[in-house]
Amino acid sequence: MIKIGFVDYYLDEWHANNYPEMINNLGGGEFEVCCAYGHIDSPIGGITNKEWSKKYNIPLEKSIEKVIEKSDCIVVLSPDNPEMHEELSRLPLESGKRVYIDKTFAPDTVTAKRIFEYADKFSTPVYSCSSLKMFLLKGKNIKTLYANWGGGFKHQFIHVTEPILSVMGTNVKRIMCVGSQPYESFTLEFADGKDAHIGMCGKKLRFIEGCEDGTNENITVESPYFELFIKAMLEFFKTGIIPVPHEQTIAVIAVIEAAKKARENPYEWFEIKK
Repeated sequence: MIKIGFVDYYLDEWHANNYPEMINNLGGGEFEVCCAYGHIDSPIGGITNKEWSKKYNIPLEKSIEKVIEKSDCIVVLSPDNPEMHEELSRLPLESGKRVYIDKTFAPDTVTAKRIFEYADKFSTPVYSCSSLKMFLLKGKNIKTLYANWGGGFKHQFIHVTEPILSVMGTNVKRIMCVGSQPYESFTLEFADGKDAHIGMCGKKLRFIEGCEDGTNENITVESPYFELFIKAMLEFFKTGIIPVPHEQTIAVIAVIEAAKKARENPYEWFEIKK
């Protein structure tokens, strides 16, 4: 049995509430969430960490050190507070044990690089990705890609950006924002002349792939992407093989960082600095 420990900013959030059941259902009896640590109780009106522990029948530890001691692998959560990831992951990354850090990986590119450098210092296998990373776009030789999804920039933009960079590469050059928040649109320009367009208005995530040969394909994301995501994470915990290159994660954060500036300055190009 591979024991997984949770480290979170506060435990009553969607990922901590749902990952344990997904792990039980998809892990083939090989994995269990053995314990959890919450840095604070929910600041947004949720239940306390102690109440969460009782509700989900997962032992609550008083320190990150105890979680590391009792676990084979660690999931650093805090999906809505990426500014906490560096602090919460410091001890797990010193442990040498396999670590997954939830989306969004870091608040900025400098922090993202620093977290990976710290993991390398201790030879700790680590990765991060959006749950939509495991959704594979179908087209090849994509020249232009259109994506549309709502849900708000802060928590959802990564879910559109990461699949785009997965298929179009990380040589993204600059970004522009047009329109009015929260329904703005973004254009990404790649160094090889390709481009991608992201609209933040819609109930379902949709892609339109425009290919070099003039064909196109419309894709609505309805696949069990969360199942694919959890299976990939568990495979990483078994093998230690990192499924998402660090360079790709850094590029995603660089796009998000530039997009934040672009939102405040519509119709201006902003260079993406990786």
